[in-house]
Amino acid sequence: MPLRPDRSLTVQWLVAALALLGVLGLMPFLAGRMIALLVIGVLLGVTLFHATFGFASAYRVAILRRESAGVRAQLWMVALATVLFAPALATGSMFGQAVGGAVAPVGWQVAIGAFVFGVGMQLGGGCGSGTLYTAGGGNPRMGVTLLAFIAGSFWASLHMGWWQTLPGIPGVSLGHTLGWPQAVALQLAMLGVAGWWLKRRDGVSAPQARRHRVWQGPWPLMAGAVALAVLNLATLALAGHPWSITWAFTLWGAKAASWVGWDAATAPFWQGGFQQAALAGSVLTDTTSVMDIGLLLGAMLAAALAGRYAANRRFSGRAVMAAAVGGLLMGYGARIAFGCNIGAFVSGVASTSVHGWLWIACAIPGTVLGIWLRPKFGLVNERPQATGGDR
Repeated sequence: MPLRPDRSLTVQWLVAALALLGVLGLMPFLAGRMIALLVIGVLLGVTLFHATFGFASAYRVAILRRESAGVRAQLWMVALATVLFAPALATGSMFGQAVGGAVAPVGWQVAIGAFVFGVGMQLGGGCGSGTLYTAGGGNPRMGVTLLAFIAGSFWASLHMGWWQTLPGIPGVSLGHTLGWPQAVALQLAMLGVAGWWLKRRDGVSAPQARRHRVWQGPWPLMAGAVALAVLNLATLALAGHPWSITWAFTLWGAKAASWVGWDAATAPFWQGGFQQAALAGSVLTDTTSVMDIGLLLGAMLAAALAGRYAANRRFSGRAVMAAAVGGLLMGYGARIAFGCNIGAFVSGVASTSVHGWLWIACAIPGTVLGIWLRPKFGLVNERPQATGGDR
């Protein structure tokens, strides 16, 4: 059943106030760099919500209705991020800080994980970023997806040792292999050809006249694409790595498991130095966690200021089951594939990592299967209210 925002100004302003208090209340517990990353997360949430910039429904609409505006906006975002990242990744530093791209191994675990993620994305109703911003916008079903996403991410971490025994090769950066000018030119050509083909195959649809407002939205998809690419660059400069989403979910799941008696010593994945430090420390010292929290709060704030915070709690049992199954599949798939649509595809391809290209090539067939499975859970495959948004 579609969500209907509570139009009561009192409710909307109360939600906006809570979101602002959440952001301001976190700041005293954060160091200077983390405060900046929290703000970037908030801006990401605002941008995603107002541009309804998601992957799940964008692919569904492109496949079923031949309307690819949402997908083509994503290609533009990746192309712009590729150009913006290249100078920093070529030198290995930005404003005096060491930076590195989202480069990961290439192999069967990435292919399988991306395929599983594609299936889950359609059942869960959102991608990595889409789950966060729609949950922040008040969608209760997406809250179920998020909890299952966290559980699936942690579950996959317990099996990482086995997945890493599958055939594969170390990470490959086209920038370092071919040279950065050549790699950027190659990627821009590939993204351009993909965009041209999508535009050529699109059906004829009547243009929609929409009034774009800064605080109430909606924002044009291309404005969202540009803003997200620039914010990804800001993340690279401050965090030392591009925008990512799902590592935080794995960490949150592990912390929850520890509270109920799970022993990290039993899981090889959690014996790494980085993992042990993250598990022992506060989530407020983890850059991805802080940005994810900011994204949730930013989406919550944007929804409330637009008068569109949706607090309707009515949904079917089958829809809840789809959210749970989809979230588990996305969490598991993202962990074994070294990221989701953001960390593996967007940031991976923008870093000229071959694993990012493999990820999207395998996620699309998974998406097709997920679309076929949706009606079996009572989910409709009709066009959502705004192209590009996740539902």
